[in-house]
Amino acid sequence: MPLDAAISRNAARAAFPAALHANLCQSCAARSAGVCVAVKSDALSRLAGSRAPQSVAIGKTFINEGEPATHFFALTEGAVKLFKLMPDGRRAVTGFLFPGDLIGFNAGDRHACSAEAMTPVSLCRFPKRQLDRLFLDFPGMERQTFKLMSQELANAQDHMVLLGRKTAHERVASFLLALGRRAGRTAWLDLPMTRTDIADYLGLTTETVSRVFTVLKGSGCIVLAGSRVKVADADALAELAEGVVGDDD
Repeated sequence: MPLDAAISRNAARAAFPAALHANLCQSCAARSAGVCVAVKSDALSRLAGSRAPQSVAIGKTFINEGEPATHFFALTEGAVKLFKLMPDGRRAVTGFLFPGDLIGFNAGDRHACSAEAMTPVSLCRFPKRQLDRLFLDFPGMERQTFKLMSQELANAQDHMVLLGRKTAHERVASFLLALGRRAGRTAWLDLPMTRTDIADYLGLTTETVSRVFTVLKGSGCIVLAGSRVKVADADALAELAEGVVGDDD
């Protein structure tokens, strides 16, 4: 084979995976909201070369609190639960993450909490040591990362208010409304988390969460169908979340 032809053939082979990765990135569920939203389409193949794809089976803990935080992750598919274990064995759920969210992007050199896949999960894993290089190569990523972390801080502040000041009914109502806003107010919301997960997140017992769901269903605020919920009366739910109307607690 002539040298020029061989070089062209090898170049075509090398370009094929890059083009394939770029197409996968372009169709990624997190493309419209995640850390790569600011990356131009013609640069996706270069970004794809900076990350490693990872799949996590349902129920698997893939980050353990206290482990060295050598990588951060962009969640591209599925749902993740963040939690911390207390010295007495009790568990506190600190958040639920969905496509577009960042995981393990903390300032310290060790992970601040554990992460478990609530559904089959797909991730993009980035080495933290390459963070400066990523921001240099893709300037929009730095701005988008700052935006995502600012939103995470605002969510944490809202969660503190929820735990410290709201009643059980207000907490559950606020939780459902937040999920609705995140999902774009679709008719039905899939709840990948269990009632116990919700209870650990809201600082309630599992029995209380189940009871409040039943009350909200009976009042016509929501419709339940297995692990799915539909907000039937968003205005009434919002009034309850803000304490405009009372509850039985």
